[in-house]
Amino acid sequence: MSGSMEKTIDIDKILRSKMGEKAKWVPRCLVSWLKHIVHEDEVNRFLWESREKVGTEWLTECVKYLKMNVTIEGEENLPDKNDGKLYTFVSNHPLGGEDGVCLGSIIGRHYDGKFRYLVNDLLLSLPGLRPVSIGINKTGKQSRDFPRMVEAGFRSDNHMLMFPAGLNSRMIDGKIHDLPWKKTFITKSVEYQRDVVPIYFSGRNSKRFYRIAKWQKKLGLKINLAMLFLVDEMYENVGKNFRVVVGKPIPWQTFDKSRTPMEWAKFVEDKVYEQAGPASERGE
Repeated sequence: MSGSMEKTIDIDKILRSKMGEKAKWVPRCLVSWLKHIVHEDEVNRFLWESREKVGTEWLTECVKYLKMNVTIEGEENLPDKNDGKLYTFVSNHPLGGEDGVCLGSIIGRHYDGKFRYLVNDLLLSLPGLRPVSIGINKTGKQSRDFPRMVEAGFRSDNHMLMFPAGLNSRMIDGKIHDLPWKKTFITKSVEYQRDVVPIYFSGRNSKRFYRIAKWQKKLGLKINLAMLFLVDEMYENVGKNFRVVVGKPIPWQTFDKSRTPMEWAKFVEDKVYEQAGPASERGE
């Protein structure tokens, strides 16, 4: 790594900030393994080389870097950017990385960068992502700020791009599927009169990833161990083919009192998987 290159991702620094003086007792072989699994050098090189780009431009650069071959179906269902309305775009979350940057690139290009993600605040350390993100710390003190951050997003004049499952997909009964979708996107889309655009994204992570996620749940671990492997999974998926299927917007008036917000969230989740067709059941 070049001496002048700044390190955005620095495992040594993260360990020191989390553990203080105790960090020096972490075995060096474990530190080396962590650096390897999060691809510290490769990620920092890419972040350094793309440092002049932010927002949509940076997301599009990520798609190129990851050599994603993307086919978009139903692009005509993306509402006209000049119709004066704001929308909530919701998608399944099979991968945990590429799906986010790819959909951000598609929505950002179509709407001239006028969109925001709700993302885990760890991702705010990526400078290119910061301008299009609202950060959420799901575990720490900021969790009580979650409603305020969501409110700020929906009150803004930006479209919202959300992954209502919160975490990326797991292996459930032999199929790659999201965890149950949360209702926030329904309640806020109704409150702010935003139609909801359902999007399906194809893809899967490795068997190893789903095994780790399964054991993490079985052991009741508080730490999201599976998340640690997401960067490695992203590099495993370089050069693969992905399908994006955009469904017709669902008018916000649809979400009436005939069902609870949770039931409506499940309704949209089911619609997303339906529009994918049978191949989606195999996680392809």
